Amino acid sequence: MISPPIPRVSILLPCRDVEPYLDECIRSLEAQTESRYEVLVVDDGSTDGTRDRLVEWVESDPRVRPVQPERKGIVPALNAMAEWARAPVVARMDGDDAARPNRLSAQLALLDEHPDVAACGTGVRYFPREALRSGYRRYETWLNGLRSPEQLSRDVFVECPIAHPTLMIRRDILKALGGYRDLDGPEDYDLVLRVAAAGYGLANVPRVLHDWRLGSHRHSERSSRYSAAAFRRLKIDHLRGPLGSAMVGRPVVIWGAGKVGKAFAREWIGSGGPALEAFVDLDPRKIGQEIHGAPVISPAGLAKTFVGRDERPYVLVAVGSPGAREEIRAALAEMGAEEPADSRAMA
Repeated sequence: MISPPIPRVSILLPCRDVEPYLDECIRSLEAQTESRYEVLVVDDGSTDGTRDRLVEWVESDPRVRPVQPERKGIVPALNAMAEWARAPVVARMDGDDAARPNRLSAQLALLDEHPDVAACGTGVRYFPREALRSGYRRYETWLNGLRSPEQLSRDVFVECPIAHPTLMIRRDILKALGGYRDLDGPEDYDLVLRVAAAGYGLANVPRVLHDWRLGSHRHSERSSRYSAAAFRRLKIDHLRGPLGSAMVGRPVVIWGAGKVGKAFAREWIGSGGPALEAFVDLDPRKIGQEIHGAPVISPAGLAKTFVGRDERPYVLVAVGSPGAREEIRAALAEMGAEEPADSRAMA
């Protein structure tokens, strides 16, 4: 028997109750300009007709292979599919999304041209647009502005800089990192942070090549593991690892005494993080107050703390507005602070 050719990319496609959308997803993969792929599919406990449609697809396309993990859940499903993958590169896809025709070819070209990049994504467009709330709109705009490895590395703690349904990663690196971790938090963001912590490059193809469906049916809309608090906990956990090595032994200042900064501070203190030296804010009404026992100071006050000290404070910029984030970055640069040696942007 002649063995099938090794595909260029293995697509991991976990599915649960996506019958109304699955045909659109399938058509988008069949329309790819790069056809040398395999699709590994898992039906993760669907109660609609998803399983039957997947069986039809497996029977009609030899590139599609079913995988049955030992137990249910997104992380076991992803790891089971990754174990069966034959290609040197693994890509993600959701059964309710649609990939544009050049998605696979563009990402493979990026990885071929940049051997130092371990994982990449693409720009995204949420749909249907009438369901697009302001938070999703901000994330879409921010994400689509991240292109170079330098930008993704700089903003890796703001939000996940690679949209998980667009992730493409070298299989040997995914395996070396131990695959996905089953934790009380977003497994996709955790993987991206571990790739960065291991010293590998991240990048995005600077084009919108994936249509990302919104809706209450999505697991990320219903599970606490994707809550804002879960994201903050994960960021703090990784700040205590290689990505936060520049902070070790230094006083910590949070720039941002608003909702985002206070929420991050609560999580930081609750997790046993070192005491905060100060908060920085522009609002004169807040300056002089205390938050969690730390004084609120002005940017000028922060600049003074940089003078005559053996160990300058490490600044965590915790603000929600991208415009404010860039203004703070400029102010810190004027003080001689470098990123990430002296500061990290959070959200």
